[in-house]
Amino acid sequence: MKKLLEGKRVLVTGGSRGLGRAFCEAFAAEGADVALSYTRDEASAAQTVEAIKASGRRGRAFCTSVLDVEATRAMIKAMEDDWGGVDVLVNNAGITQNLPLALLEEEDWDRVMDVNVKGTYLTSRAALRGMVRRKSGVILNIGSLAGARMLDAPIHYCASKAAIKGLTEALAKEVARHRIRVVCLAPGLLEDGLGRNLPPHRLDAYLHHCALGRVGRFDEVARFAAFLISDANAFMTGETVIMDGGV
Repeated sequence: MKKLLEGKRVLVTGGSRGLGRAFCEAFAAEGADVALSYTRDEASAAQTVEAIKASGRRGRAFCTSVLDVEATRAMIKAMEDDWGGVDVLVNNAGITQNLPLALLEEEDWDRVMDVNVKGTYLTSRAALRGMVRRKSGVILNIGSLAGARMLDAPIHYCASKAAIKGLTEALAKEVARHRIRVVCLAPGLLEDGLGRNLPPHRLDAYLHHCALGRVGRFDEVARFAAFLISDANAFMTGETVIMDGGV
């Protein structure tokens, strides 16, 4: 039985740990060759590559910041030269801080907006050149429920994820003529990341309003992402899909 991503070449930014690693493992299990970028944790990146290879697929890691234009171009070129291209880009790299407005410094705002929004723009721009040339490709942007709903969450994080939603819609419209799809997956609170760092009373409030009464698991989100980027979902573009357990 053919797998969802058989023969696809996927790049996941921020793929060494957490949700990024879950993406890499799920995509490899569905038949994709998977490369990932990371910035600090070489050991975790190597473990993720080994997990990809354990599924019988090619894996590769690049120590590359999404804000480093030249390194990003070099990463894409390496994939074009060695693997023949990038079929799917997953813009997963992102950061946040649990800071109220009164304690939010200008550099905090700039850092979150740069990594979450500018990094998505720079990596997409680099990967799109090959996709346009081949008249084929998918970009999956990882948003957040915080960018689509009114939640008690850090304003710079919410603003950055709302920007990702708008970026997804505009880019999808622009590249559709090249047969390239752009979609956004916006999870609610998950088992790590922002959910882990919330004060207990805020986590309790979230769970109170969540129909399923729990946070999500990385593997659940990753398996759904595999469908979103697959040819089985070929008639969706420009959409932000919320996966939050029913908030």
